[in-house]
Amino acid sequence: MDRLQAMQVFTRVVDTNSFTRAAETLDLPRASVTTIIQNLEAFLGTRLLHRTTRRLSLTPDGAAYYERAMRILADVEETEASFQRGNKKPNGKLRVDMPGSLGRLLVIPALCEFHKLYPDIDLQLGLTDRPVDLLQEGVDCVVRVGALQDSSLVARRIGLFEGVSCAAPTYLERAGIPQTLDDLERHQAVNYFSSRTGRTFDWEFLVEGKEVPVKMKGIVSVNDADAYVTCGLEGFGLIQPPLFMVLPHLRSGQLVEVLPDYKPLPMPISVVYPTSKHLSSKVRVFVDWVAELFDRCPLLSGRSSLDKTCTERTFEQREFATTHETPVITEWVA
Repeated sequence: MDRLQAMQVFTRVVDTNSFTRAAETLDLPRASVTTIIQNLEAFLGTRLLHRTTRRLSLTPDGAAYYERAMRILADVEETEASFQRGNKKPNGKLRVDMPGSLGRLLVIPALCEFHKLYPDIDLQLGLTDRPVDLLQEGVDCVVRVGALQDSSLVARRIGLFEGVSCAAPTYLERAGIPQTLDDLERHQAVNYFSSRTGRTFDWEFLVEGKEVPVKMKGIVSVNDADAYVTCGLEGFGLIQPPLFMVLPHLRSGQLVEVLPDYKPLPMPISVVYPTSKHLSSKVRVFVDWVAELFDRCPLLSGRSSLDKTCTERTFEQREFATTHETPVITEWVA
């Protein structure tokens, strides 16, 4: 029995709470994972996991073995990395997840640059607007928007997400243009609700340094970013999308900014990865690269302006004419 592999398989089963998910993230058949755990328990002479048809749980011996195995694996990885750093470039599979709009409009157009720098990294890029559980899904790092709440994760801030309140001219002709936050009581918005909880998110403004939430009425609610902007373009109500996503629509007149003196609450953009004693070289180089990429884009680095920016040029080059996936920032809070 390969005891190091057995430790890796066992800790992954515990982290994902599933034999099937552990097998998927390790690229092993599920039957192999089951056999490895059975052989490990036989070798140790004790049961490590309580298994039922619905859930897994650690036995007392399993919990003790898990803690020691994690320390051993971290030491092995750190030892190997200390020799590999000077001898070869980062390599292997790297699983990264990020909001679809950021991936398609900013990261993917620059991936050739990353691949030239690190040709031996096999990047598996997930594009989702939902929160991702790094440990359970076997993801190495994610790009998230909002405050980090999970203390088991490390976050490096790489940018700032700035929103804009706007609407289609057809809606404003029908409902009028709001001048103050109080005027919003007489308006409708396209609401965004969480696919996880069903809760509709309030709008949030930054007024004199304080967060001011506003509950918006509306006749349409969606949980898809692309649908959110499309509903705004079709005149269903006010929307509050990221500025970097709708700048071309604002310039073309398809959307009109409202309440320019009351800016939406900006949100930090972070790259997030699990806490560990050693950060693998492939994760480290990706984090450094994506941080530099965001720094080059004024609309995502906190240096926004109405001048032509990297994001607008990306739209023009890729001929994204009228509809684009646009995330709602509150859905991505860690």
